Amino acid sequence: MPPTLYSEEQIAERVAVLAAQIDEEYAGAGQLVLIGVLKGSFIFLSDLARKLTIPHRIEFIAVSSYGDRESETADSVRLLMDVRHAIDGEHVLLVEDIVDTGHTIAYLKRLLGTRNPASLKTATLLHKPDRTEQEVAIDFLGFTIPDVWVVGYGLDYAERYRTLPYIGELPPEMR
Repeated sequence: MPPTLYSEEQIAERVAVLAAQIDEEYAGAGQLVLIGVLKGSFIFLSDLARKLTIPHRIEFIAVSSYGDRESETADSVRLLMDVRHAIDGEHVLLVEDIVDTGHTIAYLKRLLGTRNPASLKTATLLHKPDRTEQEVAIDFLGFTIPDVWVVGYGLDYAERYRTLPYIGELPPEMR
């Protein structure tokens, strides 16, 4: 198994803190729409949503980049699955597993921004600032990590390790 970067307990504590920050930010704002980016965010989104006390609903969106993550560019992101309900006039929180180069989240913010939400913010479990190619605002951040390959808690390598209860650093010999 990959060595632990963040334990199940550390993740749970951080998700609780993020939920409290989001509750405070959106207190009295009405319903919040959480849009989870598939597949990687599903565990984070689930845990986060269960910790929120404010009214909210959940939507999903799926994107893909042509090629692999290593060759992702601003032009390579494409929409695979869209949200099912309109978001115009609603407060929207885009929930991602990891912000790496920034291209995917920038694409999604542009796309969702054209749909006239009352507000559009982002929450991500992990951020790799060393890989940033396109700057994006991250409103709610779990952990900042070095430029290492991580798996678990929704993150995968070739569809493996996604359901590990912790976040581990995948060494090259396990890829």
